[in-house]
Amino acid sequence: MDDVDLRQLRCLVAIVDEGTFTDAALALGVSQAAVSRTLASFERALGVRLLRRTSREVTPTPTGLRVLAHARRVLAEVDDLVRDATSGHAHLRMGYAWSALGRHTLAFQRRWSRERPETDLHLVRVNSATAGLAEGACDLAVVRRPVDERRFESVIVGLERRLCAMAADDPLARRRSVRLADLAGRVLLVDRRTGTATPDLWPPEVRPATEETHDVDDWLNVIATGRCVGMTPESTADQYPRPGVVYRPVRDGEPIAVRLAWWRDDPHPATQAVMELLTSLYREG
Repeated sequence: MDDVDLRQLRCLVAIVDEGTFTDAALALGVSQAAVSRTLASFERALGVRLLRRTSREVTPTPTGLRVLAHARRVLAEVDDLVRDATSGHAHLRMGYAWSALGRHTLAFQRRWSRERPETDLHLVRVNSATAGLAEGACDLAVVRRPVDERRFESVIVGLERRLCAMAADDPLARRRSVRLADLAGRVLLVDRRTGTATPDLWPPEVRPATEETHDVDDWLNVIATGRCVGMTPESTADQYPRPGVVYRPVRDGEPIAVRLAWWRDDPHPATQAVMELLTSLYREG
């Protein structure tokens, strides 16, 4: 199969779409003889007939129809690959795990669109430790935990309060704020991959029990039942208000650092501009 290449796929598609070898040659900018040779080499490589030729028409064989469908998909994927790799600063994918930038999300999107119209911004939610950065799903990531400094660079762009999420009928919901000690006897619902809440926030002798989740909607649904409580940055409360769930500040909980992260060896051209805008938004409050 090393003899199969994109030129052969494009040749097959052109013949079928244009209807004749002559018209396919014109569409591809080559000679009719080159089209015939390319198709013949493709059929030899696969060991099958792809087209039936008569004096009046060219039609795919049943096998040719199946190969044609694959060829169209492969060529579309290659086009996407080239577009993505060569877009440079024209596109910017920014990943996040549970919540993007909280109350600053909309302001960031609007200001970016106004001040940097040449760079198309897309926010991408990926529930992983690097918010999609390690997976190749984004160019920059908003994270709230330290990243692997051997692979990634990061900078703190702001701080967020630490909140407790609880059922609306929880006795603690009547308070304006809570302390860590108030939650010691509760069950804490955590996401160990991306979350900022761990039992280490409490002294060893009073650490709460924990249960694990991997999705913000599941997290909220369980908390609404009153079975568990959660600890989260204030951005979660801004982006995920939910009937039956209330958020209260944790008075003695240290603020959570919001980091912008990127690949150390492949920073996006817009990294500095994003860093400056986010820092400005968090500084403005």
